[in-house]
Formats: sequence, C-alpha cells, structure tokens
Amino acid sequence: MSFVNDFSNRTVLVTGAGHGLGRGIAHAFADSGADVWCCDLNEEGLQETARLATRPIKVRTVDVRDRNAVQAYADEALSSTGRIDVLVNDAGGLAGQSGKAVEDVSADDWQIIFDINSTGAFYCTQAVVPAMKKAGYGRIVNISSGAGLALTVTGIQAYAATKAAMIGLTRQLGHELGEFGITVNCVAPGSIPCNPYSEAKWESLGAEGQRAALEKIAMRRTGKPSDIAGAVMFFSSEQTSWVTGQTLLVDGGK
Repeated sequence: MSFVNDFSNRTVLVTGAGHGLGRGIAHAFADSGADVWCCDLNEEGLQETARLATRPIKVRTVDVRDRNAVQAYADEALSSTGRIDVLVNDAGGLAGQSGKAVEDVSADDWQIIFDINSTGAFYCTQAVVPAMKKAGYGRIVNISSGAGLALTVTGIQAYAATKAAMIGLTRQLGHELGEFGITVNCVAPGSIPCNPYSEAKWESLGAEGQRAALEKIAMRRTGKPSDIAGAVMFFSSEQTSWVTGQTLLVDGGK
C-alpha cells in the first residue's frame, strides 16, 4: 500500500495559520485537495496565507483563548461543509517572552503562554470532537516542540512547560478518543526559522554560530514548514488509522 496525500472532500481546520508552520501546513492541505479553514489573531498574515495558497482557503480571525470564538469558528466550518475531519493545533508561541530568569517571570507572563499554547488547543479540540464522534472519524494533530522533549535555551520556562503539556494532552486524548475512530498525535518540530522570533534568533548567531548549529543536525540544515507539514499529513492520513497518542520529533536528527 502506497502513502497517498489526498484529502479531497476532507475539511481541515488549522490554527495559527497567519505565518510560519501554520501557513505551511494550511497550504499543504490545500494542495492536497482539502477544504481548509484557517484561523489566527494575525489578520494581515491570514490574508497573505490566503493569497499565497494554490487553492481557495477560508480564513477567520480567532483568539484561541476565547472559548466562544473557537466554538463559532468550528461551528461555521461544520455548517458550511457538513464535516470536520482534521484539526491541527498550531496556534502558540512565546508571547514576546524570552531570556527571563525564573524569578522574574510574573504570574501574567506564565499564564498567557499557557492560555495560548495549551488551553487554546484544548478549546479547539473540545469544539470539534462532537462532530468527529458523530462521524466516527477524526484526526487531531498537536504541534509541540523539541523544547517539550529536551532541554532548550534558558529563559523560556513557560513555553517549554506548555509544549510538554501538549505531549501529555496528546497521549491522554488519544486514549480517550480512540474508541470513536479519532486519532490524536503530536509533531515536535526542531529548529525552523520561520517566524520573527526564530528568524531573529537564527540571524543573531552569525555565520560562525550558524555553521556550529548546523554541525549538530544530522541533515546539516534547518527545517522548513514543509518538513512539518509532511509529518502532520502523515498523522492525518488514512494509512495511520492505528497510530494514536504518539509524538514524532521532526528535527533533522540531533
């Protein structure tokens, strides 16, 4: 049996699609025939995602921390297409935080990253599960990070904690939803300069620092959004119907 990336007649929801990984994932699904519904808080970025797509996609400005807004987004997609087959929880980030000593992280600093990265994914999952249960079919893919599996740069404590939480949530939901034909898996990306923070971090290394960083990666290159999109589509395919609760580290081999 060959692996086929054909998502014709499938409805796919992608959060955090205003740039970077989310945009790459949304475009890959659109290229494969899916009816793609994207959301983000970055309205300008969403419009660019739509303009750059090879096929029409729907974009909606949604704050994943707002449970009602998330539900309205999912309901609109379900009402329009009659189904929700795939949810990709990509929305997240550092909320502008990095390099803080642990004692300097405020309660608000800690909470906002959990609200975006973990609670937002939970709200989105809650919003789509009833339709998936009714259909007896669903694919949920969470985007974690290598930072959720191993030590990372200092000063991003909340981010690392939320990405580890995504892995735990994946494992638990995979167990709970399997009987309904719903798989839940996770992709943990490595170094991919594809957003303002990661691009600035990469540039700050300079030529020598970049060469040293690449020497630690087996493939001798940084990742691309398409590398993560491929892993997401693998977990979203028909061929992985007996794979659930798993986390795949996609980092070029470190």
